[in-house]
This record gives sequence, structure tokens and C-alpha cells, in this order.
Amino acid sequence: MRKKQFKTESQKLLDMMINSIYTHKEIFLRELISNASDALDKLHYRSLTDSSVGMSRDDYRILISVDKQSRTLTVEDNGCGMTRDELENNLGTIAKSGSFDFKRDNEKNDEVDIIGQFGVGFYSAFMVSDKITVTSRPYGSDTAYLWESEGASGYIIEECEKSDFGTKIVLHIKPDTSDDRYSEYLEEYRIRILVKKYSDYIRYPIKMYTTEKKLKEGTKDEYEDVTELVTLNSMLPLWKRKPSEITEEEYKGFYTDKFYDYEAPLKTVHTKSEGTATYDALMFIPAHAPFNYYTKDYEKGLELYSSGVLIMEKCKDLLPDYFSFVHGLVDSADLSLNISREMLQHDRQLRVIAKTIEKKIKNELLKMLESDRERYEKFFEAFGAQIKYGLYSDFGAHKDILRDLIIFKSSFEKKYVSLKEYVSRMKDEQKAVYYACGETEDKIAMLPQVESVAEKGYEVLYLTEDVDEFALKILDEYEGKKFQNVCTDKLDIATDEEKESIKRENEDSKELLDFMKEAVGGSLSAVRFTNALKNHPVSLSSEGEISVEMEKVLSKMPGAEANMAKAQTVMEINSEHPVAKKLKELYATDKDKVCEYAKILYAQARLIAGLTVENPAELSMLVCNLMI
Repeated sequence: MRKKQFKTESQKLLDMMINSIYTHKEIFLRELISNASDALDKLHYRSLTDSSVGMSRDDYRILISVDKQSRTLTVEDNGCGMTRDELENNLGTIAKSGSFDFKRDNEKNDEVDIIGQFGVGFYSAFMVSDKITVTSRPYGSDTAYLWESEGASGYIIEECEKSDFGTKIVLHIKPDTSDDRYSEYLEEYRIRILVKKYSDYIRYPIKMYTTEKKLKEGTKDEYEDVTELVTLNSMLPLWKRKPSEITEEEYKGFYTDKFYDYEAPLKTVHTKSEGTATYDALMFIPAHAPFNYYTKDYEKGLELYSSGVLIMEKCKDLLPDYFSFVHGLVDSADLSLNISREMLQHDRQLRVIAKTIEKKIKNELLKMLESDRERYEKFFEAFGAQIKYGLYSDFGAHKDILRDLIIFKSSFEKKYVSLKEYVSRMKDEQKAVYYACGETEDKIAMLPQVESVAEKGYEVLYLTEDVDEFALKILDEYEGKKFQNVCTDKLDIATDEEKESIKRENEDSKELLDFMKEAVGGSLSAVRFTNALKNHPVSLSSEGEISVEMEKVLSKMPGAEANMAKAQTVMEINSEHPVAKKLKELYATDKDKVCEYAKILYAQARLIAGLTVENPAELSMLVCNLMI
């Protein structure tokens, strides 16, 4: 029979489809299975109005078989089959999709869920095979047809014998090369992996004959090869079932198996959306961070399915960075996929889905915060830093989404508190939301300024992570209440009388204070007396927008020394402490001693603030001099 040419403007188009469109060769099996599923769908749809079909959904199947000796891989279905004209139009015309036409003509029917759209998936099989033979017999016809091609050179169509209806596709697998091992597609285990990965949720059984060695009946140590027909796919996705019909154990098993976690998730989010964005989603909030979560190697993203067929393993556009800890998947039949079905052609639908998912995750976290505090605190200890980075990133663009999700330990019973809870129990006269920074909660609690604020009956948030103060800075306020670091010059908890008293004290002692500043050196912005230190003799505070803790964080960054912003530090001396009286006395009689004391007090203030001593050797000498 004379070979026909493909109906395209150029045979180069077929070569491009075979070699350029698809990223991974293994995708061919997904495409062939999807086409087989479409053929079954078409016959099932016909059975709804044609009683002569006489088949129920349980009768349909897709059969895969392997022959290593002849190097063939076969995918067969008992679906609607194709006529000669359909073979000519669908396989002889590149990018002509009978599935697309069928879906278009029946788009209002809910029973129609056709996967194939573009008519090029079939040709992906040429990536792994050098010859493809298709035999097909339409349902209700006694005549079958054979279509065969070795690629761009063309194809033949002729009548043939086929005992039953449906379509059988036989791939002759290419020989192995130094770059590609095509023989892997003749291995049963590889076929199982690919079906599980891409087509596990095709709604018809995908079957394969497998051969295993089993103990021979009636013997103790004799084995024989036993061939069995097994089903490779799960068929009904868990996320397509009603949540009320799924047990916690089923959810847990699905999560631990699919996402390789040894611990059950803290929260399962099973949701369905219809309307502007139509999809099913099954998401999980882990109980702990993966070992590589806070590294550049971690990849965020949800698995993306289209009608149960895996399209992308990690669709990063479905999750914002601050919710990157979420595992799960989204399944939508409405996605605009590109010609290879490996990525999205348009991103509008994806943005709509991503926005609704973001809102759903936030609402579920808020529910957990309000109704299951212990579980939420466990979540926050694992992923709270990521939420706070989200607050700080993009110049605070996401702060309205995230501000109610952050919690901190505080001076109130040293328990976690949300910003909403903090503000709700603020005293009437309290002017700000107070916080302090440090390495640990215990060290923060011992800061002189924290003790002074707590003595007034005001709650103090304990900030122990590098990102904390940056996050509050970008947040700026909560329900009209500004955030205030208690270790800065902006702290305002004194009465008018106390303010006036300390103002006079500093004016009267200006010469002494300036002398002490000069004695310490250029790293100090000012020295002053304060009446807000309770029993502590000295402390270090800051002026301006950069606090002492922020300077610590900035100093850790690569290349920080060159142009790092520095905190303007102020040494504050308790005007009511005996050390203040001693300094005033010595200034009149022994300025050298005042100079030494100023350096010792400054070193103490830095240590209290969690900073290093600038000149440890000098400090040691000064302390030893006091002992002589």
C-alpha cells in the first residue's frame, strides 16, 4: 500500500513535536493512557442514551502489556474505537483532536470529562519508539483498520482483523543509545511507577499482566512463575470523595505515603470550589519542618492535576512563599494547558485558584489558633519564622493577610499571645504595644527596661528571632496601637513630673555626662541619667530607627562591615542608684577615676544588652585596679 503523508504544512512539525515539545520522554505513557480514557468516556457517554451498548462503567478497562523479546509496549482499551475516517483525521492530521471536538460539542454535559485536547499527545510516543502500529475497531462495526507509521516519513491505513472493538496501540521501542536507555519502558516496575505517578487517578482500571515467582502449591521450596492480571491505579482520587466519608486514618495514610512524612499532619484541608475557579484541593499542614525547609534546596508548590492526570509535581504559583510549608494538590478540569500539557498556557485561572487557596489556608490557620491553641503553637514553632518573613517581605505588601497569624511569648505568664489578644487586654492609659528583643525569653525578662515597663503593669512581647523586630517595624501598628521597643529613647511611660525631674537632672549634669561620653569614645551617641531603671545602675538604649538588636542581625549578613547601618547607642545611668552620686562626687575630685568608671559602666551596659565588650583587655585591667 502506498504510504500517505501527514497533513501538515511541513513534516518538520512532526519532528518538532517528537523532539522539542515534551520535557520528559516518560510523559508518552501518560498521553496514551489519557487518550484511552477518552475513548472509554465516549463509549460510556453513548451508553447513557443507547441501550444497545450494554456496558456499565465496571466493564471498561485499559490494558498494558510488555514483550521484551520483540521490544514492544502495548496500550489497549475497549472504548469507542475509530473508523477509517477518524484514523485519517485524528492520526493522519497532526494537532487534530477528536477528543477536543467531542468535548466542545458536549461541553454542557456533566458526564463528559475528556482529558485530551490538542491531538499531539499520541505523537509523543515517537520519542521512545521507532514504529507505532494502531489497530482500531469502532463499537458496533465488524470492520477494523490498521494505522502504522515510522515517523515523519508518513503512514499507511488499511483494513485488518480485530476480534473486539476498541483500540490497540503497539509501540516498537527504540534501541538503547549511549544517552538514552529506552529499554526501561519494557520493565514492569517502570511501567508501574509511571502509571502511579501520572495516571493513578484515571477513573478506569489500568491493568497489566505481571509475572512473579511464587511458592509452588504442595511444595516447601519449589517456586514457579505465576502470571496475574493486576490493577495498577487507584482510580478514585481521595480528594474526589466527600470529606464526611473519609476517615482520619485515610487522610493520614494518603499524606504520609505521598509526601514521605513519618508524622501525621497537624491539619488537613479538603476543599472544593465551583464558579470562577472550579477545582478540588487536598492540602496538609505538616507537624514539623522538613530537614531542608529553611535552605535554598527546598521547593515549594502543590501538585497540579487536570481531571486526575498529573500535570506538574511542584506548581509553585499556587502557594505564596509565606505558606510554602503546605503540602498537597489541586485538581481542576478548567486549566488552560499548553500543547504538551506540561505547563499552563494562561495564568489568569491559576491566579484565581491561588488566591482562593491562600484565603482558605489563612482561614484554617485562624481556626486552629482560636480553637486548638496547643496545635497552633506547635505549628508556629515550626513555621512561624516563615510567616514573619512574609510580613516583612515585599515591603509589607502581605501584612494585612498575616498579622493575625503571628504570636509571641510575653511577660504575661510567659505564654504565647497574639496581637489581637495583647491589644484586647491593654490598660486604658497604655500608649503602645511594647516589645523587647534578645537571645532568649529569660534574658529579655532580665533587661532593666523590661522590668520597669512590667512594674507599670504593661505587657511586653518577647522577640527572640532575627526577623521579629523587622516584621513589627514593617507592620508599624495594630488596631491603631504603635509598636514600641522598650530599649529605645522613644519609650514613654514616665509621668510629667518624672519627665521634668530627669530633664533638670541631665541639664545640671551636662558637663559630667559629656565628659563620660568622651571618655568612652566615638561608638557612643550620648550618656544621660534616667529614672526608669528601677534597681539597675546602667543600661544601653538606642536612638533612631536602628535598634541594638537590629544592628546585631545586620552584622551577620555577608559583606555587612562595609556599609552596615549602625545603632545610635545611649548609655543610661540610673539617677537614683548610688553609682550616680559617686560619679558626681568623683567628677569634682578625680576625673581620671570617672573616666575609668565610665568605661566599666559602658562595658556592663553592652553585656546586659547582649553585645560584646569592645575592649575586653582594658575592662579586665580596670576591674583589677578596683581590687587593689
